[in-house]
Amino acid sequence: MRPLRYAINVTLDGCVDHRSVVPTEDMHRFAQANIARADALLFGRVTYQMMEEGWRRPVPAGARPEWMEPFAATIDAAKKYVVSNTLDEVDWNAELVRGDDLESTVRRLKEEPGEGLYLGGVTLPLVLAELGLIDEYEFMVQPRLAGYGPTLFAGLSAPVDLELVGRREFDSGAVALRYVPRGHGTP
Repeated sequence: MRPLRYAINVTLDGCVDHRSVVPTEDMHRFAQANIARADALLFGRVTYQMMEEGWRRPVPAGARPEWMEPFAATIDAAKKYVVSNTLDEVDWNAELVRGDDLESTVRRLKEEPGEGLYLGGVTLPLVLAELGLIDEYEFMVQPRLAGYGPTLFAGLSAPVDLELVGRREFDSGAVALRYVPRGHGTP
């Protein structure tokens, strides 16, 4: 069974808006390695469209720093599952998953052999946390106060107790904290 790993950037005051983060080369290398060890990515419609806009290749020369290209190449090549009831089709190496089939589809994907699935976004992870389907949470805590939202897991019906299983500090002052739900063990 392959684990479902959730990762997101979050400021010290809880903001998860991607625009609140100052990207660094070492954080991009770290994120690239996480994505590269996944068999597929799982995104909701909003995250899929945002990632496609930001990372789909080709891009004009000089559109982003050269050190971002390995991350771009990795995410561009990755298999993607997109959860949406409003999109009629997806491309960019993606397959559409309907929201009404979400739980059974994610359970089926987790049962397939492989290294794991990588989950991003804000809304879809809330649903999957409610269903108890997330095996690992990784928060890249940014040394910044954004002063605005959105925040994570607003509306969660019950607390999810987590156990710290990994930590990595970056030169920027960001800290990646990896947790598993209590009682799950390390995936």
